[in-house]
Amino acid sequence: MDPVGFALENFDAIGAWRTREPGGPIDASGQLADGTHGGRRRDAAQARSSTSPDLFVGTMTEKLLTYALGRGVDARDMPAVRAILRDAAANDYRFSSIVLGIVRSVPFRMRMTPRRRDRHDSRPHGFEPGRAGGSVQ
Repeated sequence: MDPVGFALENFDAIGAWRTREPGGPIDASGQLADGTHGGRRRDAAQARSSTSPDLFVGTMTEKLLTYALGRGVDARDMPAVRAILRDAAANDYRFSSIVLGIVRSVPFRMRMTPRRRDRHDSRPHGFEPGRAGGSVQ
């Protein structure tokens, strides 16, 4: 489980505060690997900012990139993640610098889009070679 994520467990999908879920009361307690308690928002923010912002921002960047790509992040994407982190560090880890880094990254700009397949197409279903996610220049 993600102990830092427990700090946000009381929020539902649209951001409303909740204390119960269908299975019973919500337990939003947790502990980080170094022993720091991360179950409260204040504790999570303190743990995030105190020791290693790269760890928190790196995880957040990977999750945002996963969402942006529509697939999981793997070893091929790690150079882009590290470049985004370097740029974000130079900008005091501003959220906008992370988002811009993702949008400007090679994995995002060169992501493949599923090709349309009609019922008479004999090619295997998959991705169309040479089709980038954006416009071709």
